[in-house]
Amino acid sequence: MKQSVIGIVKSAKAQKTLRVEVERRVKHPLYGKYIRKRTVCYVHDENEQAKEDDRVEITECRPHSKTKRWQLVKVLARH
Repeated sequence: MKQSVIGIVKSAKAQKTLRVEVERRVKHPLYGKYIRKRTVCYVHDENEQAKEDDRVEITECRPHSKTKRWQLVKVLARH
């Protein structure tokens, strides 16, 4: 089953490529406080439909390049 996550587009400067930040909350093992961590994913956007600060849904796919391992599913909210 391919993983699907929701993130925010931080850069859409390259052709057919987006830089998406996926934020997650992790509980600190000792203190119990929740910490925000983020992962950067490079996403293939074939039709170049997403812009910066858009909220998008992405899914895992075959490697498109050295760093691109994700594909755009849909734009959830425009900014």
